[in-house]
Amino acid sequence: MDRNAMVWIIVAVVAIIVIALIAFMVRKARRRAEAERLRSEIGERTQHVEKREAVAHETEAKAKALQADAEAKAAEAARLQTTARTHREAATTSREELDARQERVEQLDPKRSTDEPGPGKADDVRADAPAADQRHSRGHQRP
Repeated sequence: MDRNAMVWIIVAVVAIIVIALIAFMVRKARRRAEAERLRSEIGERTQHVEKREAVAHETEAKAKALQADAEAKAAEAARLQTTARTHREAATTSREELDARQERVEQLDPKRSTDEPGPGKADDVRADAPAADQRHSRGHQRP
């Protein structure tokens, strides 16, 4: 082989190696640029996700507080209903006792209970007497 041909073969091999190295370096640079772009995008999305997580946490805390408030109000309502029921039962018992005493008074002195108001009673109390008589005749039921 001729020396000139050998030089051209060596030059061609070196040129191919240089071209391959340049292609490899360009490819590597493009990959680095793509990776950097993706890292930047991930950073932006991470901030967005962290903000949404904070909003979710805050909303969850508000919901728990409102739920606790609602439970406390429900407990208070139940307590008030129990108190009202107790008062109503006591009033009913007292009313029944008063009605029984009134019947006893009417049995003892019917003239006074129909003609005159009792001590401490106003004159208009007897205007209510027919309603009281109707209650007594219905077995102490109230309208």
